[in-house]
Amino acid sequence: MLVPPEDDFESVVVRFNEGINGRDLDVLARLMTDDHVFIDSVGGRVDGRQPCLAAWRGFFDAYPDYRNEFESMVLASSGMVAVTGRSVCSEPALDGPALWTARIREGRVCEWRVYEDTPETRARIGL
Repeated sequence: MLVPPEDDFESVVVRFNEGINGRDLDVLARLMTDDHVFIDSVGGRVDGRQPCLAAWRGFFDAYPDYRNEFESMVLASSGMVAVTGRSVCSEPALDGPALWTARIREGRVCEWRVYEDTPETRARIGL
């Protein structure tokens, strides 16, 4: 697979988020590396494409109105995009400001991480 130029990393992140917002597991599967890792805002971790897809399936079933709204993105470091925005959901614990990072390798997301939006986290991830 060809490695996209760094300015295409953001488009990979946008497409991945469109998969989340559309609850489209096929899109997510195409954009995940085999060794994809998901890390939630409290440090919970899911390793591997198939376990991550199963986790997303369960999440979408539990929270069908969940979506992410991005405000800004920056290429924070080589292969990592940092995103500011908010999650929107009828579940209060999932509704509000959020930060994300996505690590991109060979045109796919190898790590998707969610953070609480704090000044310390913004500084740590390059925002």
